[in-house]
Amino acid sequence: MSARTLPLLFLNLGGEMLYILDQRLRAQSIPGEKARKDEWTDVDRKRVMNDIIATMFNKKFLEELFKPQDLYSKKALRTVYDRLAHASIMRLNQASMDKLYDLMTMAFKYQVLLCPRPRDILLVTFNHLDAIKDFISDSPGILNQVDETFRQLIETYNCLSDGEFQLIRQTLLIFFQDMHIRVSIFLKDKVQNSNGRFVLPISGPVPWGTEVPGLIRIFNHKGVEVKRAEFTTAGNYVTPQREGSFELYGDRVLKLGTNMYSVTRPVETHMSGSSKNPASQAKENIVPNPLAKEELNFLARLLGGLDIQKPAGGETGFRLNLFTTDEEEEHAAQTRPQELSYKVINIEATQEPARRAELSRILGELEVAEPRPGSAEKGEDLLALMDGL
Repeated sequence: MSARTLPLLFLNLGGEMLYILDQRLRAQSIPGEKARKDEWTDVDRKRVMNDIIATMFNKKFLEELFKPQDLYSKKALRTVYDRLAHASIMRLNQASMDKLYDLMTMAFKYQVLLCPRPRDILLVTFNHLDAIKDFISDSPGILNQVDETFRQLIETYNCLSDGEFQLIRQTLLIFFQDMHIRVSIFLKDKVQNSNGRFVLPISGPVPWGTEVPGLIRIFNHKGVEVKRAEFTTAGNYVTPQREGSFELYGDRVLKLGTNMYSVTRPVETHMSGSSKNPASQAKENIVPNPLAKEELNFLARLLGGLDIQKPAGGETGFRLNLFTTDEEEEHAAQTRPQELSYKVINIEATQEPARRAELSRILGELEVAEPRPGSAEKGEDLLALMDGL
């Protein structure tokens, strides 16, 4: 596994999370003068996006993230996103957070599968960061944080070889290999089968630096071409006109990683039959994780860098229900397969003694994940993922 995969995984999943939140907040925003106290306004939307992005690109947090390290489990990473999503006045109940994470992971999995060459994963990351900069274009301080991360990505990854990027791609695919969640956008576009597996195209542009297939060259022992033979291919291939920019600014050319929610349409997630198999999933929850202690130490350091802003004094949050009704949201929480829900782990990492005590207390909880019962009370639920989820 590559020790350079974690920053790319975190930033791309975070970008997909911001796409979803922004789309839904825009859809339900009410003009400020007409909004009731418990309704979202565009000002609230901007505040939520700014708070989450500022937390996501916190300097200390990213210092921990960019240290070479193995990729951690889905449970450990999910804990980071749970903390990140609650970095503002917005709150998610368990069912909503589960579905948000499903959408994030399936979108990025599809992008990794479609990358023409392993190095293009970096272009996908740049597309996400370009869009994030648009979200906070009127906040210079946060914009500087994102630009600094851009520069760190360029410094860290532009010098890597194609072989190292191939190892990063394989590490990402191993992380995603057992996730087959059906998403309505992919199903309607016929890029995903009913079992949750993606349909990869056999036509389109070939990777930059390669030729369109259809020609065989035969060379003699001196390296001189002596014969050519042509063959027909099943797809229609084209040569890309130019390579995408790997700099701070420029045309990325590749469209993977751009915002697919810019056109409003309902997004649903459904667990495929293979993912509901309790026999295959229970093993992961029952067998102790030998890396549990290391993961908890990692989370303590990582989450210690997250400066979570709490609502002031008497300020209350807003509940943004992205299911059709409250009853559907509650039903989703109650019917969610037990092995697919995650128990939130809160780690206090500000003081070393307290952190060690907390790690000892929750060590078993990471090894055996338990779902949170039902949905939280209405006052605590401020987001539930997308209409029709």
